[in-house]
Amino acid sequence: MTPKVSVVMPIYNVQHFVKQAINSVLAQTFTDFELILVNDCSTDKSLEISRTILDHRIRVVNHITNKGLAAARNTGIRHAIGRYVAFIDSDDMWHADKLMMHVEHLNKSPQVGISFSRSSFMNHKGKPIHFFQMPQLKGITAAHLLCRNPVGNGSAPVIRRETLNDIRFQPLDHTENYSCYFDEKFRQSEDIECWLRIVATTNWKMEGIPAPLTFYRLNQEGLSSNIMKQLASWEQMIDKARLFAPKLLKKNEQSARAYQLRYLARQSIRNGQGKAAIKLINKALSVSPSIMIDETGRTCVTLTAAYLLWLLPSSLYKVCENMGQFAMGHIQKMRISKDGVKSSLIL
Repeated sequence: MTPKVSVVMPIYNVQHFVKQAINSVLAQTFTDFELILVNDCSTDKSLEISRTILDHRIRVVNHITNKGLAAARNTGIRHAIGRYVAFIDSDDMWHADKLMMHVEHLNKSPQVGISFSRSSFMNHKGKPIHFFQMPQLKGITAAHLLCRNPVGNGSAPVIRRETLNDIRFQPLDHTENYSCYFDEKFRQSEDIECWLRIVATTNWKMEGIPAPLTFYRLNQEGLSSNIMKQLASWEQMIDKARLFAPKLLKKNEQSARAYQLRYLARQSIRNGQGKAAIKLINKALSVSPSIMIDETGRTCVTLTAAYLLWLLPSSLYKVCENMGQFAMGHIQKMRISKDGVKSSLIL
């Protein structure tokens, strides 16, 4: 029988994490799914480890050459046969009730094309750090998406097949039938580019579930060079968005750039790069000072953390960071509970 959900998991050099990711999918309380593992030419033991997990719902698709995350997701979608398509990165994990809650959400909300969840952070070793991504969940406009990307990460969304079909395109550099949904010219920012195309060019809505159903792994590899690549890729996305949503970009581009710079400042803070973080947050404020008014709390926290990281000894900064993270996590848990989420879903 045709499964209700197709789960797409790109795999590339994640031998330390891939087994946990796969098992978190197989442990879902909603069982009517297929799991498509797209091996993007891993050079470590990722594929070997994946093949040790035996389950009739798993299918493995291999790329001949490394093509990147966007291409791996496209390959998974082309092989998918489910009504809904879910994505999970191979270094993240899911709560056992994730698919069940997204299927219920999409079944009850026919106008919603992208269903996503809040996410809970875990450290590099997979231990929860009791800190959450807390995006806006409803009333998401193209302008809000452009500036803040509420989906947050590639393991959070579950999307209708019809929604993906509405943005399907044939790239000019392929003469054969080669359907694309994510733009394969992007090695980063491919997700926000796809979500923006959906919200800005179709009638589908994006809506979130208040429960933190995705466990997002913080990875400190890449450091400063990766931050600059992220910025360059985001600017590439903006250049493309001007073509399909010129009015949106004319009104919101500078604000969106400021929010992206603030996000990259936070990434620099996580990587322990205080000087880079200060440069990025100061540039964000110079590009669009309104972010201090529109999101005073988040902007002030980022600004303060950047300067503390730069000024304080690393051991003292770590104490301050842990105290702030504990306090913020407690506040976030209280907010999630007020949204009606059961305590068993808040790990």
